[in-house]
Amino acid sequence: MPELPEVETVRRGLADRLISFVIADVEVCRERAIASPDGSRAFCEGLKGAEVGTWTRRGKYLMAELLPERGTWGVHLRMTGQFQWHSEPTEPCRHTRVRFWNSKDEELRFVDMRSFGEMWWVPPNEPIENVITGLKQLGPEPFSPDFDAHHLKRRLKGSTRPIKTALLDQSLVAGVGNIYADESLFAAGINPMTPAGQLSFDRLKTLHLCLVDVLQTSIGAGGTTFSDFRDLEGMNGNYGGQAWVYRRNGHACRRCGTILSRDKLSGRSTHWCSSCQA
Repeated sequence: MPELPEVETVRRGLADRLISFVIADVEVCRERAIASPDGSRAFCEGLKGAEVGTWTRRGKYLMAELLPERGTWGVHLRMTGQFQWHSEPTEPCRHTRVRFWNSKDEELRFVDMRSFGEMWWVPPNEPIENVITGLKQLGPEPFSPDFDAHHLKRRLKGSTRPIKTALLDQSLVAGVGNIYADESLFAAGINPMTPAGQLSFDRLKTLHLCLVDVLQTSIGAGGTTFSDFRDLEGMNGNYGGQAWVYRRNGHACRRCGTILSRDKLSGRSTHWCSSCQA
């Protein structure tokens, strides 16, 4: 599933490509792609004729302002959702879920092999969280002042769940998934199985700094190659070649030479170094 760096890469691509993009027509190829009330009919009517304004990101959600005063367009890529830009008419593939055109017949296409991606239309003056209800469950953004070691200490106090599992909880910190949880725990030298409530304040400060650094590094690399993620131009990210532990089980640790491990933790694969993260 695309995580914060991949979603942020998509947001930047959409913001650059859709400047002054007025939606002349919309086609919903798969009804389940539309999660907002009243389904695809209301979604299409809400977006047709609107100009796509500023794109924002909250956790793994994308939202575009619709102008003038036409509400909000929300998107969650889920596991395999991706946008494609087609400057000339082309036949859609069988995984095409939603299509958007401007008056020049340029097309923004949403393709989703697993069909878990979702879109919403939020009417004007309607609170976004009332329609995109998942936003209510999100914790602070990793780059916000609200996310720091004090926040981690307060939320994790007394917790017996592994710190790796805690980092995947979107109510603790928004946007972090399996890849960057593994990478940040390695950078911080923390065993992923450690009960979250046992970490000292100093170790939580280190974890906070490492998580922010790993995410910033991945955004700079355009995300990772480890998933089906592609940006708007069809390119995948470059962070995969920089990963320290994720999907490197069986290989030597680049820091100490120990063979890296892969274990199941709360149903998720966890990659780590038993020496560096003792």
